[in-house]
Amino acid sequence: MKAITAMAVCGIMVLSHAGSVLGAETPHAGKAVTIVAFGDSTTAPRGTLQVYADCLRRDLPGKGINAKIINAGVGGNTTAAANARFEKDVLGRHPDLVIIQFGINDSAVDVWKKPPATASRVAKVQYRENLECFVDALREKGCKVILMTPNPLRWTLGLKGQYGKPPYRPDDADGFNVTLSPYVDCMRAVAKNKKVPLVDVYAAFQSYGKVKGQSVDDLLLDGMHPNDRGHRLVADLLIKAMLKQNTTGNH
Repeated sequence: MKAITAMAVCGIMVLSHAGSVLGAETPHAGKAVTIVAFGDSTTAPRGTLQVYADCLRRDLPGKGINAKIINAGVGGNTTAAANARFEKDVLGRHPDLVIIQFGINDSAVDVWKKPPATASRVAKVQYRENLECFVDALREKGCKVILMTPNPLRWTLGLKGQYGKPPYRPDDADGFNVTLSPYVDCMRAVAKNKKVPLVDVYAAFQSYGKVKGQSVDDLLLDGMHPNDRGHRLVADLLIKAMLKQNTTGNH
């Protein structure tokens, strides 16, 4: 969650009524569709970890979708930093579908700084505007979009040492999500208002953790990033979304 600053360029599971989020003709088309995964370190390649983009690359052909998967995740990115590379890393790839997931870095309050930060790295209103800018720009190009909420966080000893002070609540198991939760709601609101498909990763992880014998920690590598099991869950939600029929449009 290292801070990154950049100039801005742009001053549940539902899919296209055309058949799928990629279009009715996609599963049987010979030409590969281009899918860009646009996000932060929860999207970016991570050593030998099978991140959700890797799972999609491996599994989509078996679902009848011929797809070229491009992982455009960058660790530490906020939506403001992502704006600065949006033209090159996303629009320049001429995608048919873009998966967008940001929020953990935008919402972070760097209480470890001296003096401590008192506000999130990117204000919620700016976060929303950045997401809307991405969606609008992609739609102008005729590109499909899926928005994803960020995954919830859990305390580790290291994270408590760095972030364990107000506004965070280190004595609460869910206390590392104090600043993140409003940004999750903002992502949901953008999806609803823009009529864009939403994969609610935050809700899915929380639901997983409510099952007896399971915990959100089971899905996380280090309290922040999904592990193999977490990414598998995300990929399964995305595949379900891509294949879902007769649902809300995304135009």
